[in-house]
Amino acid sequence: MTGAPVSTVVLVEGVSDQLAVETLAARLGRNLTGDGIAVVAMGGATNVKRHLDFFGPPGLDVRLAGLVDEGELRVFAGALERTGLGDELSPADMERLGFFVCVRDLEDELIRALGPRAVEQILHGEGDLHAFRTFQKQPEQRDRSDQARLRRFMGTRGGRKHRYATVLVNALELDAVPLPLDRLLAFI
Repeated sequence: MTGAPVSTVVLVEGVSDQLAVETLAARLGRNLTGDGIAVVAMGGATNVKRHLDFFGPPGLDVRLAGLVDEGELRVFAGALERTGLGDELSPADMERLGFFVCVRDLEDELIRALGPRAVEQILHGEGDLHAFRTFQKQPEQRDRSDQARLRRFMGTRGGRKHRYATVLVNALELDAVPLPLDRLLAFI
């Protein structure tokens, strides 16, 4: 099935964010492609200006939206400003433009929404609990919270963040979707 011409582009930092958005949209019965919505993984926040220039007013001038990690807020706000989409943008201004801020990152939002115990049960079901227990014992992990250890564990092996983006989103109760993700899908 082919989709409508792209009228909205959702910019996300990486493939795991893209998979999470697309998975949740599908769970909600949304056909993003059919609605002319493309979710684009930028390969990191530092690439946002290039993507805004291509998809935004200087380029294709399609409707834009996205997810922003809290630590990259200034990078995104500056790029939006340089593209002509606002001045001195606050997080609230960015939300009005369709860019929603994740505390730390989307993985952290998903882990918080599910709770550490539920995520550990998911790790068990995926065959990764033993590896996580070994990871927890590392000296640099001992003083971290379960939430922080789980978040860090997701990024310790290639492909793990991608795999768990889908698994964690599929485990969510639909009334417990992290706010940035929920607001993004409502916006688009």
